[in-house]
Amino acid sequence: METDQGTREEAAVKDQAMAWVMRLTSGKATQEDAIALRRWREQSELHRRTFAEAKLLWEALGPAAKEIARRGPVADVAGRYAAQHLGRRAFIGGALAASAGAAAYLGTRPPFGLWPSIDELRADYRTGTGEQRQVVVAGDVSLLLNTRTSVDIGTGSSGKRGIDLISGEAAITANASAADPVTVLAADGRVSASVARFIIRRDEATVRVTSLDGAVEVARHDRSATVPPGHQITYDRSGLGPVSPIDVAAATAWQHGVLIFRHETLAHVIAEVNRYRPGRIVLLDAGLGARDVVASFHLDRIDEVVAHIEQAFGARATVLPGGVVLLG
Repeated sequence: METDQGTREEAAVKDQAMAWVMRLTSGKATQEDAIALRRWREQSELHRRTFAEAKLLWEALGPAAKEIARRGPVADVAGRYAAQHLGRRAFIGGALAASAGAAAYLGTRPPFGLWPSIDELRADYRTGTGEQRQVVVAGDVSLLLNTRTSVDIGTGSSGKRGIDLISGEAAITANASAADPVTVLAADGRVSASVARFIIRRDEATVRVTSLDGAVEVARHDRSATVPPGHQITYDRSGLGPVSPIDVAAATAWQHGVLIFRHETLAHVIAEVNRYRPGRIVLLDAGLGARDVVASFHLDRIDEVVAHIEQAFGARATVLPGGVVLLG
C-alpha cells in the first residue's frame, strides 16, 4: 500500500539523518558534505524534522557516541549517500546551523521516540516500552494496550463513550448495542463498532485498523469504509486507503508475546523491534535494510534480535549508551 511505502520511507529518512549527524561529528566533514546536507534537508519537512531529532539524540548520548563516530567506518555513510545522490559543490554557509531549531521539538517530539511526549504522559492510561496492559472501560468494552501506547477514555458532550488513541496500538473487544457503539478517535479519523474485536494502531498521523471479528466502520473526513473480519484499512494525511486482507496470525502475535515476520524487509523488522526494546536500533546500510526476513522473535528475549541480524546477514553492531545500536 502507499501508506506502507510511506512508513518505510520515514524509517529510511531516520537512518539517513542519523548518518548525517555522525558524519558531521566525525571530524571528516567537508564543504561538499555541508552543501549536500543542506539539499538533503530541503527535500521535505520530514527530512528537516528528522535531522533535528537525530541531532538531539546524538547530543543526549554525549562524548561516547561521538568517539565511536570518529573511529568507526559508519561515519562515512552520509558521505557516500551525498556522493551518490546529491552531487558535489563547495559551499558551507549556514549548512551546519541547519538544526538551530532542534530544541523546539524536545517538549512535544522526543528525538526518535526515546521517551514519551507530553500528551502521552498526560493520558488516562499508558504503557511503557515492552509493557502490555488490560483496561476495562465498561462491562461491554475492554482494551489490551500494546507497548508504548497512550489512550484517553471518557464521554463527549453527546454522552457517547469515546476512546482517544494518542499513540501506539490497542486490541479492542466490544459487545455494545447498535444504538451505543464504541467509538475510537485516532489522528483525524474515527473508528466505531458494536459487536466486534479489532486492533487499531497509530504511528503519528498514520492509523491502521484490523478487524478480527465483526464489522468495523472507519471514517475520515467525508469518506468511510466497512472493514470485515480478516481485513485491514490504513489512513493518513493522504486519505483513506483500500480495504485489504491481512495475515491475522501475524497481526495478533504480539498479544501472545511473539513478533512474526513473513517476507518483510529488514528495515521494517527493525522498525517494529524498536517499538518493544529500550533505546533504538539504527540501520545505516540501505542495502542491508532491503534484505528479506522470515522470522519470529519472542518479546521476552527481544535483545537477541541484534545478534540474530549479525549472524544471519553478516552485519556489524556498534553499541552506544542508552540502548542505541548502530547496524551497518
